[in-house]
Amino acid sequence: MRAVVQRVSQASVSVDQGTIASIETGLLILIGAADGDDEDSARSLSKKIAKLRIFPDGDNKMNLSIVDIGGAALVVSQFTLLADLRRGNRPSFVGAARPEEAEPLIEVFSQELEKQGIDVAHGRFGASMQIALVNDGPVTIVLDS
Repeated sequence: MRAVVQRVSQASVSVDQGTIASIETGLLILIGAADGDDEDSARSLSKKIAKLRIFPDGDNKMNLSIVDIGGAALVVSQFTLLADLRRGNRPSFVGAARPEEAEPLIEVFSQELEKQGIDVAHGRFGASMQIALVNDGPVTIVLDS
């Protein structure tokens, strides 16, 4: 699995001009499942992100996790994170998991975040979505499971 994690002061996702989810302080997590990923991959990545120390402490040093600050997460599936451009300029997505495999893995990922005490909002799997965010820092981290 691959995730792009952005520390945000606010983020929202819309479908068909209507907002379906939004958060305040926390993480926008764009996540894609690769062919061959499994539930262990989803759980492991979720735990890593829950413990990721990218929020400022009292000395303004990145020393706190989303759990520490009581932040929320907005999880948005994005298969395009698995784009392969090794052969030309048009991305290939053959390395991305099929939708029927990816959707349950992203659900496991989200459930694991919730088990860590994080409020989780979601995009809509397979939909054309518009995302608005205020990246705080900016802080953006790319993680692979």
